[in-house]
Amino acid sequence: MRARPVPMRLLAGDAPVVAPQLLNKVLVVGRCRVRIVEVEAYTGDDPASHSFRGPTPRTEVMFGRAGRLYVYFTYGMHHCANVVTGSPGDGQAVLLRGGVPLGGLELMEQRRRTVGRPVELCNGPGKLCQALALDRSWDGVVLGRGDAALVDDGVPPPLAPIVTTRVGIRVGVERRWRWAVPGSPYVSRGRPSGDDRR
Repeated sequence: MRARPVPMRLLAGDAPVVAPQLLNKVLVVGRCRVRIVEVEAYTGDDPASHSFRGPTPRTEVMFGRAGRLYVYFTYGMHHCANVVTGSPGDGQAVLLRGGVPLGGLELMEQRRRTVGRPVELCNGPGKLCQALALDRSWDGVVLGRGDAALVDDGVPPPLAPIVTTRVGIRVGVERRWRWAVPGSPYVSRGRPSGDDRR
């Protein structure tokens, strides 16, 4: 099957509905391609979300149209990339937490100089952004225009994804809004913040 853009009607849904549908989709950034294997959902009424307190200069993109990248800098060292979802004004996004390198492997290895194994290239949100050279300059970029795209190459989302609470948060820990492809070694090592029964 020829890869085709993920339809905007899918991305315009609520983040907890969209997130598991993004598993096995392919994020293309320049010459690099990564299959998404781990995601988390964040919404405007979610105390763990950047959008919880309303629009700010940092979070403005989250309140815009679906299908844009929301990229932020965290802990003074990592960038994290999200796909904006929902309707304008909602403040929703899906965090991309892990991926399988499909193309541009040599370039990703150069960017992730400390990596000894390919499986370590994109198995975490910060690693994913470093491998793809995603930083704040990509914040607000519309997927499908220019050098970034989200495509479907015919690999469906898993019928029974891993479902847990999210990773590395202190509030909203009860929401089971993290999904991952079962058995994938490219899922991050982060431990769920709350109950992780599956």
